[in-house]
Amino acid sequence: MTTIEQSPLADLDAAVHLLRGGILTTERPADDSEVVASVGPLPASRLGSAAFRERHGVRYAYQSGAMAGGIASADLVVAMARAGFLASFGAAGLTPDVIEQALLRFAREIPGLPFACNLISSPSEPALEQGAVEMFLRHEVRCVEASAFVMLSPNIVRYRVAGLSRGPDGEVMAANRVIAKVSRPEVAARFLAPPPESIVAELVRAGLVTAEQAELAQFVPVADDITAEADSGGHTDRRPLPVLLPIIIRQRDAAAGQYEIRVGVGAAGGIGTPESVAGAFAMGADYVVTGSINQACVEAGTSPAVRLALAAAGLADFQMAPAADMFELGAEIQVLRRNTMFPMRAKRLYELYRRYDGVEAIPDDERIKLEGEIFRQPLENVWREVTEYFSRRDPSQLERAAKDPKRRMALLFRWYLGMASRWASTGDENRRLDYQVWCGPAVAGFNEWAGSTFLKDPGRRKVAEVALHLMKGAAFNVRATQLRLAGGSIRDEFEWTYCPTDSDRQ
Repeated sequence: MTTIEQSPLADLDAAVHLLRGGILTTERPADDSEVVASVGPLPASRLGSAAFRERHGVRYAYQSGAMAGGIASADLVVAMARAGFLASFGAAGLTPDVIEQALLRFAREIPGLPFACNLISSPSEPALEQGAVEMFLRHEVRCVEASAFVMLSPNIVRYRVAGLSRGPDGEVMAANRVIAKVSRPEVAARFLAPPPESIVAELVRAGLVTAEQAELAQFVPVADDITAEADSGGHTDRRPLPVLLPIIIRQRDAAAGQYEIRVGVGAAGGIGTPESVAGAFAMGADYVVTGSINQACVEAGTSPAVRLALAAAGLADFQMAPAADMFELGAEIQVLRRNTMFPMRAKRLYELYRRYDGVEAIPDDERIKLEGEIFRQPLENVWREVTEYFSRRDPSQLERAAKDPKRRMALLFRWYLGMASRWASTGDENRRLDYQVWCGPAVAGFNEWAGSTFLKDPGRRKVAEVALHLMKGAAFNVRATQLRLAGGSIRDEFEWTYCPTDSDRQ
């Protein structure tokens, strides 16, 4: 493949001219009749919405999304913030002390630089969601990425409203920013609207927001930005991005003019190549969000075994499986299928959950298989671990389980689903066949594109470099498209290709 240095299109700060004979050059010839078409400079920092960049204090309209359990690690957040990108810390599933340590680190190492924290909807464990919001408010976290919400909870509304105040000219100021990740128009509508009055009134009565903040709430939407999440890793409805994104953009545009701020709309799901980034911006996205591809980067909070597996993943290596945090509801997540039996085993547990009213109702032969093949220990031992865990985290779960055998079975089965992601993150060799790796097909696209570059090696994938080359490659592709649309063709077709080399490393 022709390298990036061999194409004048790679000089993003210079105009490029296509001459007769299919020659590309940054030098404009004296004879203008030789010029077939020209494109102006397009630095990667100009892609997307200037309002998004200003609102979040970043150089690029690019966000690395949250990957729960600290996979979107503190290391990742620090690296992205220092490089001018927005990153969301994967706080979901972490204990409060671990989250707090990360927030203290951000205050020390990237003071004043932007970052977000994930706030995941937890209808089965509302105390966790409430505790996360209280910590974010206490540490003055100014941006959260709200994910998996179907309905607005009092906690996300509290976070938003608690940051409202009046500016010096009487304008409404929203110190706490919300980026809502959605895959359905009806959910987007809730984030595009003001906080529900009934929830706000309850927050006032509880003393969690002031009367003035409640009054100001009617003048702002719940979210500053809405990410249209298409076919992605983890929680996903697997919507096609070319269908979902325009719908959410039109929905946003229909609501425009109601507020002083213009809600941004981002694109997520399937973003893993320069072409997909350029395509998202061409469809009108204000920013792009990557997730799965970042998990294979060195800063991700996962194991070398997972990085290697992700770097080898092809387009057919992904599958849906039951989700731990919404197990009882039948929600599914997209995971890696390659070299793991997790999807099959997780689906078996959900089938048993639907069929029986409790563990005691499971036939003996089936229980023996569960203990021998999936749990690898007696269920009584598993329950002791579950009891210890929820005694610290959320004792109300144990109170409910004591009254409901089916609830007790759900907590037992969720033990396996929760541990499977931990075994993957820690690289537990004894549990390699049970690895749960949240990811989507964007990884396959990235692997194919990066296959002839230094990024092929997962040991050389740094999250900020990946982001930078995707944005540079997108700008490169935009300019190449403009020349093509002008009717241009070039002598060496390889010059249409963005291919970073070692000399481009940061």
